[in-house]
Amino acid sequence: MDNCTLVTKPALNMVGISYCGPYSSFPDEAILLQSAFLQRKHEIEGDVKTTVLYSPYFGNEVFATYWACFEVPHLEQVPPGMVQFTIPQRTYAMAACTNKRIGEGYEQLAAWMNEQRLTRRENAVSLEIFYIDEHLEEEQVELLIPIEEQ
Repeated sequence: MDNCTLVTKPALNMVGISYCGPYSSFPDEAILLQSAFLQRKHEIEGDVKTTVLYSPYFGNEVFATYWACFEVPHLEQVPPGMVQFTIPQRTYAMAACTNKRIGEGYEQLAAWMNEQRLTRRENAVSLEIFYIDEHLEEEQVELLIPIEEQ
């Protein structure tokens, strides 16, 4: 599993929109949310890298909240219906895959975390990071699971 590793991400200031619903509605609702957010990217002012879409998420046994966001400097004006928040610096177990193989990526990441005896940090958000390239059908994706630091 050479596509799995540990990474530390600095604090990330985000702006975006979210969907909350039962797991049975994923991934369809996540895809719709990302599309709706990308159609609104022109509303976000400032120096925003729009080729990297962040999707933080958090859930329990019944439902999940899933976001579509861009990393931004602190914004004085947040577009209507969007929320600005900061994810603290964290260490993550990470797997690299493509948007067509996310399920496989999560399976590999879970197996690797088990081999490495890494424990998920339960109160922290996980991340999916999509590297958008409109010329490609398959986009690079990083799956990040926060871990308890030893």
